[in-house]
Amino acid sequence: MESKQACRACGEPSLRVVLSLGETPLANALLTAEQLDKAEPRFPLDLARCPTCGLVQITETVPPEILFADYLYFSSFSDTMMRHVRDLTGCLIRERHLGPQSLVVEIASNDGYLLQHYVAAGIPVLGVEPAQTVARAAEERGVRTVREFFDEAVARDLATRYGPAAVIHAHNVFAHVADLTGVVRGMRALLHPDGVVVIEVPYLRDFLEHCEFDTIYHEHLCYFSVASLDGLFRRHGLTVVHVERVPVHGGSLQVYVSRGGEPSPAVRRILAEEAESGLNGEPVLTDFARRVAEIKERLTGLLGELRRAGKTVAAYGAAAKGSTLLNYTGIGRDTLQFVADRSPHKQGRYMPGVHLPIVPPGKLLEARPDYVLLLTWNWADEIMAQQAEYRRAGGKFIVPIPDPRIV
Repeated sequence: MESKQACRACGEPSLRVVLSLGETPLANALLTAEQLDKAEPRFPLDLARCPTCGLVQITETVPPEILFADYLYFSSFSDTMMRHVRDLTGCLIRERHLGPQSLVVEIASNDGYLLQHYVAAGIPVLGVEPAQTVARAAEERGVRTVREFFDEAVARDLATRYGPAAVIHAHNVFAHVADLTGVVRGMRALLHPDGVVVIEVPYLRDFLEHCEFDTIYHEHLCYFSVASLDGLFRRHGLTVVHVERVPVHGGSLQVYVSRGGEPSPAVRRILAEEAESGLNGEPVLTDFARRVAEIKERLTGLLGELRRAGKTVAAYGAAAKGSTLLNYTGIGRDTLQFVADRSPHKQGRYMPGVHLPIVPPGKLLEARPDYVLLLTWNWADEIMAQQAEYRRAGGKFIVPIPDPRIV
């Protein structure tokens, strides 16, 4: 594990810590029953800001070989995400006239959830995915996959072997990258002169406004604004030519990057809005830290009142954000019965740090807890629709972010 004292984007040597969540276990390191009695590695979880380029980032870098050795997040288990990528890929196929002569690459392609739509359309694809479990699932879908961590050397090798990419996707991975320079240079090396890179990252503005502190964990190294992304790509000869805000993951940016061209009116407008609002300054982060402490106090207070009233409470969503929330707030087995999750790959394991058992969603109807703490609040509508029978039976959900509330 490495403490990062210099900015990951511009190299500024002095970062300013704005929020500390203490020392926490790795958020996706779900435990087996045999591991419960063993000590869990814990790492500082401190959020900092670069005073030069404004990039918000954590200060610790856990080696990716540790983070992703036993990775159990499968993107295809979210119906909302599947609809989102289906619509996006269909739009790109039409607008960029993609066909059998095109190559589409995805960095961190997970279980092939996105690239499968290109495969179905007869368009050649290549996934780059280091996590063995999800890479195997992608290959079973017919998605050609290279099991590597993407960097400049890998990109040059792929360009030699397969040719340049008409489209490079990087969805919910850019924030995980320790070597931003290596990945951006790799994108440029692999991209066709007329190609486009499509990146989706959680947006710093939504992160701050909605107080999404639970999305801080050791996989998420960086938290981007349009300004910080624009500066990063410009330093490496690429241009942010368009940007859109999309609702996935609590509010994200969909960013289009190319070798040439000019920023669209949407890019210029959002850059101006960020400058006017002070989004890339330090005061907004100071206020964010204050509100994080208030959410902790209100949520633990609410759960304490329910427990004293004799109510039973479970949780839903064995996601990384849930691990951060539970470990930071100290909510564990004395408050919650279990964590339900739709993914069979997580069922039978235990949440890091707090050691809550992970069970199938059917357990909600079997155990009938009075309340369910919705850890994966970013999929609230989808999950509550799936759990309509539990709600009809009188069950209620607690949504913790941005203000703890019962629905």
